[in-house]
This record gives sequence, structure tokens and C-alpha cells, in this order.
Amino acid sequence: MINIDKTRIFAEIRDKEPKRITLSAPDGLINKLEALAEEIQREFNIDTFIMGDSCYGSCDTTNNDSKIIRADMAFNIGHTISFDKLGDRTIMIDAFDDIGFENVVKKSALQLKKYKKIGLVTFSQYIDSINKVKKLYEEHGISAKIGKGKGQLRDGQIFGCEFYPVDSIKKDVDAFVVLGRSNFHSIGVSLVSDKPTFILDPYSEEIINIQEISEERKKRAILSVYKARDADKFGLIVGLKEGQYMMKQTLSLKTELEKRGKSVRLIAMREITNDRMSMLGTIDAFIQTSCPRIAIDGYTFDKPVLSVPQAEALLNVLDGKEPGDFLIKPHWL
Repeated sequence: MINIDKTRIFAEIRDKEPKRITLSAPDGLINKLEALAEEIQREFNIDTFIMGDSCYGSCDTTNNDSKIIRADMAFNIGHTISFDKLGDRTIMIDAFDDIGFENVVKKSALQLKKYKKIGLVTFSQYIDSINKVKKLYEEHGISAKIGKGKGQLRDGQIFGCEFYPVDSIKKDVDAFVVLGRSNFHSIGVSLVSDKPTFILDPYSEEIINIQEISEERKKRAILSVYKARDADKFGLIVGLKEGQYMMKQTLSLKTELEKRGKSVRLIAMREITNDRMSMLGTIDAFIQTSCPRIAIDGYTFDKPVLSVPQAEALLNVLDGKEPGDFLIKPHWL
């Protein structure tokens, strides 16, 4: 069961005495916000807004949106980071899953015995379990290592676009194990590390090899680069979400493409979808600097859509070089 740190929310409200607050969470938790909002209103008699749009991470806070509706505090739930606060009113609230990993570790131990050392990583939901899992594997005779965090990331923690704990130990381990069932995070680990990567699912008690789907994503990412090579006119998209606003990278790519004789149209968007981009009919290919996973994770687009790492590979290809290992890097922005 996922437990939201309501004690912290209540303590912050008592301390700051806001008149209006907002609550945001990823899709998997948003169904818990209605009961939480009712509890807060009963306790404090303040306006409590549930932010109904999708929330993808600490890059997708509602700090600015909360200002628009004049909320004094914005609680971002379920995206644990190394900081307690972001912006001038956003407070990061933990939401951890308390399910145990004992059974799935025991079942997976035989399959992982062939690796001398494994690296353990996970996402926000299970970050408080990672040291327990390390100890469990060592009790089964398997050496496990947890990489160091950096920036927003705690030790062993990964985002969809940041993998510093993976990068810090990939030379020291033979395979990676991702705590919790998430193809999204596990594919990233596989691509960044270029090592065998497994999902450890405590609910189904399965260990899942992600290699095949990871290879498919890599091939698609490379194919998109070569398709974009023949484009004459590029749409360069800067994201309007707070943590995805990368104007410097966008304008830098504009300069580099124009140096190579390409025409560029600047675009600003919050949600990058095929339907919206298809309305821009004269553009041959798109580069978006907001979220690298949009261009890598199997979304269907009518025209090539590249992330920042893919755009860097494209520049190499346009210069007559190989694309390079553009995904084997700790940060994809």
C-alpha cells in the first residue's frame, strides 16, 4: 500500500497557515487526493485544489499554476527528491509503497547468481526500500551496490532522464536491478548502462529481463535520427512546464541547425502530442527539449521527433560522422 506523508503536509499547513493550497500527484496517486483534500478541509477549513492535469515528476510542478489560482502552498506528492522544496511555494511530499521484497529477492537470487555484482536502483516509490533489498541480496550471497546520487537524486534513485547513480557504478557491476515494475525507468537504465537490466516486481514476485524492449527502443531512437537527416525544415519545441523550460538548449540547437543550412521554426508547447504537431504541416521533423523520453518511449509520431541527445547525434550525422553513443550518458538533457 502506498502511504502519503500526511503528517508532513499537516505540519506545513499548521506552520505556514495558508488560506489556499494545491495538491498534485502522478496518475497512479491522483485517486487518493480527493480523500486527502477532504481531510485537509475538515481539519483546517481552507480552500484545497486538486490539480487535475498529469504530473510527471519534479520537472512538472505546479508552482506557477498555483500562483495563478492564488494558492499560498503547492504540495507535490510522490516525487521524492533530495530537496524539500522547489520554487517559492512547492513542497515535495513523500509517498512510499510499503510492500516487502523478501519473496521476490529470494526467487530472483538463483537467476542473478551468475553476475558477480549487481547494481540496485529505483524510483521515488521504493527509494526507502533500497538498502533493505541490498541486505537481502547479500544474505543470499549476491554482492549488491548502490550508486551515489547527485543534484535532485538520492543514492540509488533514478528519474526518467537522470541516471547519475547508474553512471557512477556501471563499470563496477555486471547487471542492474530496478526495484518496482516500471518499463519506463528500466529501459532508461538499460540504455544508459549498456548492461543487462532486470525489473524486480514485488507484487507479481517476478524478475523481468528488459533487454529485448530496450534494444527495440534504441533502434527506433537511431532510426529517427537518420530519418531527420533528410529534413529541410525543423520545428524546435521549447517546453512550457517549469522544469522542462530549456530555452538555452533550444536556441543553441537553432544556431547549429542553421549553420548546417537547415530552416528552423520555434514552437512553445506544454503537452507534446502528434495531433498538435500534425497541424504544422510544412515542418519536416521536430526536436523537443522538454522531456527526452517523449522521443524515445514508443510514442507514435507521423514525423521524426528527436530529444536533445538525438539532436546531438543528428548534428554528428549531418557532419558526416557516426551518431555516437548518444544515450550512454547520465543526464539526457
